[in-house]
Amino acid sequence: MSKQQQINVGRISGVFGVKGWVKVFSFTDIRENILNYSPWLLKKDSESRLVAVIDGKLQGKAVVAQLDGVNDRDQAASLMGWDIFITPEQLPKVAKGEYYWSDLIGLNVETNLGVQLGIVDSLMETGANDVVIVKGERERVIPFLQGQTIINIDLDAGRMVVDWDPDF
Repeated sequence: MSKQQQINVGRISGVFGVKGWVKVFSFTDIRENILNYSPWLLKKDSESRLVAVIDGKLQGKAVVAQLDGVNDRDQAASLMGWDIFITPEQLPKVAKGEYYWSDLIGLNVETNLGVQLGIVDSLMETGANDVVIVKGERERVIPFLQGQTIINIDLDAGRMVVDWDPDF
């Protein structure tokens, strides 16, 4: 699993019960979807370990999981603060014209007139619509509206073309 291919999908945030279950803070859009992506690559500082998800569920507002080889509360507590990573291959395929945010990070962004604006640094939900944060000679916030401000996304070429005034 190369570093750039890993996607951070959550973090172990606590323990649940006495049989080694862990509480998980999930970054996935439907929180409990994190349970579908086994195995997890757990990482903390320079340590990492691959673990299989045996069971899991939504418990109130939290997601809890049973991990292979974690059989008691002390073992579960030792995993608190570890980040959870998966590979892109573990994600379901998206429909044409849909993208995972992780696929868009790092794309070169240019206007439909060929002016380079920078690279996609991140994306953010604003309520009304998602926005793309582009960092170049300065930071720009561009609404993610396909067919309007977002003209074309070419993942193979590593490029996003936008209809955006470079002075804006």
